[in-house]
Amino acid sequence: MHELLVPFAAPIAAEPIFAPSMIATAAGSPSIIELFLEAGLMAKLVFGVLLIMSVVSWAIMFSKWMQLRRADRDGEAFLDIFRRSKRFSEVNEAARRLDGTPMVGLFQAGYAEVDAQVKAGRGAAGEADVFRVKSLTGVERSLRRAINVEISRLARGNAFLATTASAAPFIGLFGTVWGIMVAFNDIGVTGSTSLSAVAPGIAEALVNTAAGLAAAIPALVGYNTFSARLRLLRADMQDFVLEFMNLTERNFT
Repeated sequence: MHELLVPFAAPIAAEPIFAPSMIATAAGSPSIIELFLEAGLMAKLVFGVLLIMSVVSWAIMFSKWMQLRRADRDGEAFLDIFRRSKRFSEVNEAARRLDGTPMVGLFQAGYAEVDAQVKAGRGAAGEADVFRVKSLTGVERSLRRAINVEISRLARGNAFLATTASAAPFIGLFGTVWGIMVAFNDIGVTGSTSLSAVAPGIAEALVNTAAGLAAAIPALVGYNTFSARLRLLRADMQDFVLEFMNLTERNFT
């Protein structure tokens, strides 16, 4: 019985997965940013809108952070003076240098109403030493109205943050859809589905998607943070109204 001999095949040299020519091509290929810079007018317009919204949002957030930081600092100093002073006129003098806190606006509104009622009462009674308010309800209304004024002032800019947070992803999505349309159009024109043919359109889509998220996420975080801070400030101002009314009732009725 003859033994069947199978000749061994010569070993096939394994080809490298990434040939040097492929690496050189990848290394010399344009980046996504370079491809985007070659994109059409619509993609650049969408990106420009998102960039402006992002820059304005960051400017608002920095301004609000500084404003609320000063409000906290001045608020602590003002409340300390308000609780230690025995006369509203002394507090009014100190309030002029601590105008960063909304408490000053509340106090000045309440003090103006108390002063007007006291002067009216003194004139009606014909006595110089009469210090009485005729209507505590009127004083409280002045303070409540001042709360709304101060909250509106502090909330200025929050609407833009909310708009950016809600609209920027959809603007970016529009840029994404437009980039995909450009990619399909390039396929139809060139008749090729290679990466080089669709790269500009894909670059438009990717950059605008990222820009939309980059504008929306910080604006959303900033809006929620400042809204929560404003709610706390409103609660502090309502407590101050009660404190002011107690002092007014104790000293002017």
